[in-house]
Amino acid sequence: MNSDSESLQHYFLSWLLTDSGNPRDFKRIERKDTHGAENLLQVTTALASSYREAETKLQTFQLGEIPTVQERFQAVLKRRLQCQTESQPPLFPWETQITDYPEYLDEPAVVLVPTWGWAVQQSNLDLPILLPDSIFRQLLDKCQALITSSSLLGPKLIQAVENFFPNEFQTLNNLAGVVLTGATRSKKLKLPPLEGDYADLQLRQQMLLSLLAAKQLLESLTLYVSSTEPLTRQWLTSLGVLNLRVEYQLQGQVGKLWIQGDLPSKGSIKIQGNGSQIKAESSTPGCLSVELGGVQLNQTYTLTIELKEIDQQPLSFAIIPTS
Repeated sequence: MNSDSESLQHYFLSWLLTDSGNPRDFKRIERKDTHGAENLLQVTTALASSYREAETKLQTFQLGEIPTVQERFQAVLKRRLQCQTESQPPLFPWETQITDYPEYLDEPAVVLVPTWGWAVQQSNLDLPILLPDSIFRQLLDKCQALITSSSLLGPKLIQAVENFFPNEFQTLNNLAGVVLTGATRSKKLKLPPLEGDYADLQLRQQMLLSLLAAKQLLESLTLYVSSTEPLTRQWLTSLGVLNLRVEYQLQGQVGKLWIQGDLPSKGSIKIQGNGSQIKAESSTPGCLSVELGGVQLNQTYTLTIELKEIDQQPLSFAIIPTS
């Protein structure tokens, strides 16, 4: 039997051993002569011979031999596919040819730096140019440390930014006066357009921008609440908006503070002052409330908000009850 007939036999036998396995479902096998001519008679004769031989061999198979043939076929197919993949590796959708990639990058083109959760609030401030995140974080930390200080706002502004501009006390003092009087957009200051970069500013402009940010932060973190009108405050975080509502209920000369916090994630709120503290926490986002009695007018009480999914220090507010 020639090679073509042997090929037909192997093909037909393999087809018989598949799940479809009905020889009468085999409709047509096409063959081209090696010289380019069709030889239908030889193909038909070879097909009939292959069919009879395959049927005879199939009858001699034991039941345990069929899985062995299938396993052999799968192993051969796997080896052939592996050889084809090694000789012609597949390409990624963006590739037009095989490209060698380094195992690692000495200097990554993009370095992902996580945003500090509380610093997202900067986008809500009225600033002509945003401060770099690292500077804003330090400024926010400093302002939180200053909210319980008895100093006036002017000295607080200077203390908040003086570490950024050493040996510039007099200039900072002059510019702090400008910020307090509201002349932050004077033509003499020549503040750059919104699309400018902090690093490109002149030193005095950086000082002014930092003082302006410190003033707004100190005002946002200091809550003056009267007995006649509740106070609300929002703080934008990387998890969503933190909503606060503060009420001061006066009873004679002594009152109580009631604080409700709508937290964007699980966390806690704590109010403390005069040697007392009350804390509430939750394992889910939503509203928490605390109430502190024995509160006196014009005394400073500290409200601390902690969000468990922001892995940084809590955010602190100063609450000052007024008549």
